Parts: sequence; C-alpha cells; structure tokens
Amino acid sequence: MNVFSLHAWLRHGPLFKTSLVGRPVVVSTDPEFNHYIFQQEGKLFQSWYPDTFTEIFGRQNVGSLHGFMYKYLKSLVLRLFGPENLKEKLLCEMEEKARRCLESWSNQPSVDLKEAIATMIFDLTAKKLISYDPNESSENLRLNFVAFIQGLISFPVNIPGTAYNKCLQGRKKAMKMLKRMLDERRASAARKNGHSDFFDYVVEELMKERSLMTEAIALDLMFVLLFATFETTSLALTMAIKILTDHPAELKELMEEHEAIIRNRENPSSGMTWKEYKSMTYTNQVINETVRLANIVPGIFRKALTDIHVKGYTIPAGWAVMVCPPAVHLNPEIYKDPLAFKPRRWDGIDTNGGSKNFMAFGGGMRFCVGTDFAKLQMAVFLHCLLTKYRWTKIKGGNITRTPGLQFPQGYHVLLSLKSPNVGS
Repeated sequence: MNVFSLHAWLRHGPLFKTSLVGRPVVVSTDPEFNHYIFQQEGKLFQSWYPDTFTEIFGRQNVGSLHGFMYKYLKSLVLRLFGPENLKEKLLCEMEEKARRCLESWSNQPSVDLKEAIATMIFDLTAKKLISYDPNESSENLRLNFVAFIQGLISFPVNIPGTAYNKCLQGRKKAMKMLKRMLDERRASAARKNGHSDFFDYVVEELMKERSLMTEAIALDLMFVLLFATFETTSLALTMAIKILTDHPAELKELMEEHEAIIRNRENPSSGMTWKEYKSMTYTNQVINETVRLANIVPGIFRKALTDIHVKGYTIPAGWAVMVCPPAVHLNPEIYKDPLAFKPRRWDGIDTNGGSKNFMAFGGGMRFCVGTDFAKLQMAVFLHCLLTKYRWTKIKGGNITRTPGLQFPQGYHVLLSLKSPNVGS
C-alpha cells in the first residue's frame, strides 16, 4: 500500500471523503464496493476525469465518452488490439522487433531498459497506428510524448518553463502532426485501396455519411492510443526484469518454461506460435504478480450519477469516486505477504477480465481494451530475452511513485548473448 492509501486506510477505513483538485472525492479501498462501481458503469456511475486531465488528453478522448459512443470506439480499437489481429499479425511483428532491438542493445556497453523498451514499443505501435517511422520522419514524435508524460501529474500552472506547460506543448506538437497526417489521408482516401494502418480505419469512419466519428474524436483517439500503448507496458516490463533479477529462483523457473518451449519445437529457430504463447502458464503468473506490485495506475475515477447509499453513508450525485487499486493489491487480508514477489499465488486464478481483488487493467465494461496487447508484448519480449541473453545490472533501478511508478535513474544493464545452446 502506498503511503497515502495506507495512512488514509488506517485513519479513515476503506471508504473516506477527501478533497482532490478542488472538489469532494470519495476514495474507495473496499474491494466489494470497487467491484460494484465497475459493474454499475453507465447506470449509477460513469467514467470521469478532473478538468486538468481532460485538458491534457482532450475533451473528446475515449475515456471521457460514454454509452454507445464509447462502445463504438472500443469496437473500432479492437480491430487492432483484438485477439485475431494479435494472433495473425502482431505476435510475429512483436517478436521480430524484440529480437532486432535485443541484438542491437547487446552491442552496447550499457542500456537503460526503461527508455530502450519504451522506444521499442512506441516505434512498433506508432507504425501500426499511423505508419510512423522515426528513421524517415523529420520529427521525433516520441519526444513530444516524453514531454507530455513528464508533466502529466504536475501542478496545473500554464506558464512557460513549468512541467504542465511542457506537457501541453508536447500534446500540441503531437496533435499538430496528427492533424497534418489526417488532412493528407483525407486527400488521398479516394485513391487508396485497402488499409495500411489503423489510422486508415479511423479516416474511413470519419468520411462515412452520418458518421459518429468527428475530427476531434479521431485526433484525440489517436493521441491516447499512442500514449497508452507504450508507457505503462514499458514500465511493467522494466519492473518485471528488475524483480526477476532480484529473485533468482523465480527467474530460473521462468527461464525453464521458455527453454522448454524451444526444445519442443521441430525447428528451434522458428518463431513463437500462438499455441506456445497460450501455454506460458508461469509467464502469465509472473506478469500478473508484476503488475500487482507495480500498481502503475494509482487511481481510477468515476462520478456518481445519482445519490449512492453505501455502508450507512450517502455519496451525493455528481461527486467523484476514486477506486484505489494499490490499496487492494497490497492488502494483507487479500494477499498474504503482499510485498513479496510470489507468482505462484496465482495458481488456478483466472484474471481475464479482472476481478474484485485484481484491478490492474480496470474492470467492468471499461476493462482495458489493450490488456491482451500488453500481456502479449511482455510475454514475447521475455521469451526473446530469456532464451538468448543474460544481463547484469550496471546502475539505477530505484523506484519512486509520483503517484505513478517511475524509474528516476533508469535501469541500466549490460546485455550479452548466451552460449550457443538452447534457443540458438
């Protein structure tokens, strides 16, 4: 439990009122009530963000839309992140990208895994989303998102030089690039045959007669997807490697699972299959345990649509409610020895879709649409790393929370090829 949630829970209990961003907020660390909130999405509660967040992410971003409009955008996004596309296209592309990057990093005296993995995932997803190639573009799109991230949780003072101002400028530059691309796609849409990336699907929807899609929604959607697909996954992967480095027994067990996959192939040099991915039981447990401990999302906001009566109290209509996943994930009454890394605690537990005790990817109808993408990305990278390379920590690895997970000094390692045996 982070300091805020621990002290608040000890002082006030699992439900308490506080004030955030100038308005009353009810904080919930109660698993049962959290689950109820997610199940009542669109009925008693709806997604809500503070004004500073909607200013940053865009007032037409997918997280701020409700009802049919949200479902419409979710179905559109699943064209890219749905199981079929993951199985048929993204698995192979993820593996190829991971192998190329690891080979390049192994020729360097030191690599900051957080930054390197973030760049790897961003380049891959930006290519799939908007056909962006950093080697062919005059603009470094990711630098705009780095500035955006650094000011995302900052005091909202829009004065040049402040983190918040840099955040807004990063968004402005990225949105300007996306707007230019949108105009170019529209101009060439009539001459184009097929879809080269996800942006083509969005433009196609935008140009339909009586379309639900608007230019503002299209641009905010592309911006949010570019942000969401790389930052949290790179943090979780870096956290996984750090934890495994500190837990050699768990690392050995994970490595054995991946080496067994190589040995069971007819051709050890062939690529990973979907069947192999689905067989990675211990890998999935490691991923679950990592994201539980990482607690990358410190709070999930909802707004009460009507007066809510809970445990003798009334939450007035219009009040915000913050679901606090870290308080659940690190609760010793739910997880024995909660600060310990114990992947086997997930034996026999199905977390597909989330549960009242596991909210790393949200819950209910707003369960993160990119969950399968993130888990596949982590599993593929770990497979490529564990079967071909070993690593030694050089420096960094300290963690801070502001309130989200951060590696302020990075996590620098020396990568080297294993002896030519399994996985070669």
